Amino acid sequence: MATKIRLQRQGRKARAIYHIVVADSRKKRDGKFIEKLGVYNPNHDPAFIDLNFDSAVKWVATGAEISDTARSILSKEGVLLRNHLDGGISKGALSQEDADAKFEAWKKEKGAQSDAVVKTIAEAEAKAKKEALAVETKIKEERESAAAAKLAEEQVEEVVAEEPAKEVAEEVVAEEPTKEVAEEVVAEEPVKEVVEEVVAEEPTKEVVEEVVAEEPAKDSAPESTEEATGKTAE
Repeated sequence: MATKIRLQRQGRKARAIYHIVVADSRKKRDGKFIEKLGVYNPNHDPAFIDLNFDSAVKWVATGAEISDTARSILSKEGVLLRNHLDGGISKGALSQEDADAKFEAWKKEKGAQSDAVVKTIAEAEAKAKKEALAVETKIKEERESAAAAKLAEEQVEEVVAEEPAKEVAEEVVAEEPTKEVAEEVVAEEPVKEVVEEVVAEEPTKEVVEEVVAEEPAKDSAPESTEEATGKTAE
C-alpha cells in the first residue's frame, strides 16, 4: 500500500488548522488516515507545530511519500535531517555519536534562529504598539486642543453677545432720569392749566366788583329825580 504524509484540513473558514497524517495515497485528502503525526496551525506567528518526531522519522524511513507542505514542516522540525543521519549510520559512514552530535548542533543553531525570529517579532509588535499609542496620544491631544479652542471661541462669542445687551442696559439706565423729568413735566401740566384758568377768571371778578360798585349810583338816581319833581311843583 502506497502511503503518503500530508495535511488534513480542520477548523473553520479563514481560521483553518491542519492535522499531519499518514494516509493511503489513493484516499481523499480529508478521508480516513492511518496515523496522526501532529498538528500544524498557521494562524500563529510563528506558526505552531506539534509533531510526534519519532513516528514521523519511522514513516519517512519506510519510504512514505511526502506532500510539499508536509516536507517543509518535517524539514523545519529536523525529521529529514535525522533520517539522513540514520541512513549514514546504517551505511557505516557515521557513528551514532557523530550523528547525535551533528543533530544536537543543528538543534542548537535552529533554536538560536527561532529565538532570534521570536525576538524580532516581539520587537516589531512592541514597536507597532508604541507607534499606535503615539498616534492615539496625538489624536487625543488634537481633540483636546480642538475642544479647548472651541470652548474659548464660544466664550468669546458669549462676551461679544453680552456687550450690546450691556450697552442697551446702560442706555436704559441713562434714560430713566429723562423719563422721570418727563413724568414731572406731565404732572405739572394740570397745575399750569389751573393757574391759567384762575388767571382767566380774574377779569370776571373785576367785572362783578364794578357792577356791585355801580348799584348805589343807580339807587341814588331815582331819588334825585323825585327831588327835582318836587321842586318843580312848588
